[in-house]
Amino acid sequence: MNRILTKRQLTPETALFEVEAPRIARRWKPGNFIIIRPTPDSERIPLTIVGGNAERGTITMVVQAIGKTTRITVALNEGDSLADLVGPLGEAASIENVGRVLCIAGGVGVAELLPVARAFGEAGNFVTAMCGARSTAQMILDEELRQAASEVVWATDDGSHGFHGNVVQCMRDWITRNPKPDLCHVIGPIPMMRFSAELTREWGVRTYASLNPIMIDGTGMCGGCRVTVGGKVRFACVEGPEFDAHQVDFDELARRNRAYLAEERQVLESHTCRIGLGA
Repeated sequence: MNRILTKRQLTPETALFEVEAPRIARRWKPGNFIIIRPTPDSERIPLTIVGGNAERGTITMVVQAIGKTTRITVALNEGDSLADLVGPLGEAASIENVGRVLCIAGGVGVAELLPVARAFGEAGNFVTAMCGARSTAQMILDEELRQAASEVVWATDDGSHGFHGNVVQCMRDWITRNPKPDLCHVIGPIPMMRFSAELTREWGVRTYASLNPIMIDGTGMCGGCRVTVGGKVRFACVEGPEFDAHQVDFDELARRNRAYLAEERQVLESHTCRIGLGA
């Protein structure tokens, strides 16, 4: 169960996996996520379902090696099996035919945006996928995005490809030459989502944000995924992860996601030190 059929290295620290999961492959929708444990001793981590093939009985996921568990996951190879995989979890993305849709993503959020952009396109919209990366070497899934969206715009921090700057600066530049979108969807690092939402509020454009709070069990029982939206407490793993971006308390979300930074750093340093010992 949960065997890795294919693995594709997208960047030195990011990999795409196709994993056996026939029940999830039949039921998933864009915006859903899974929770995995790569090994029996690992913690649980949430990952967006990037794609699914009901005939093959597989789903695809993209993992960026940042902390201990994601590094363990990226180190897995074809033929290995995940210890646990549960899903599809969360509510599907809000897909409708509105005309022009701007889908905004940064970093590994590009992978999470891909199925949403594809779904908006299939619903009949003109979809612009606007993606940010540190450099050309960090760009992922460009070919897949070009098949899913009407147009793809890249912003790189070092100017090595596309717009020179971050994705929010790219938004400000883009709107000077393009009609205002009818809807926006944003996913990625919290600061990027916050500033993107502030900009689309100025535009007067309805915007959804796919949030990334701490998640443990995916059922809302642990409470780690609590977010405040419109002054009300919501649970992202069962009521989200998508919410009205103009109503999200991004300050609170950022504080909660920083709550265990010291512990995460300690675990990662300990893990890194033990790699040479074969652990």
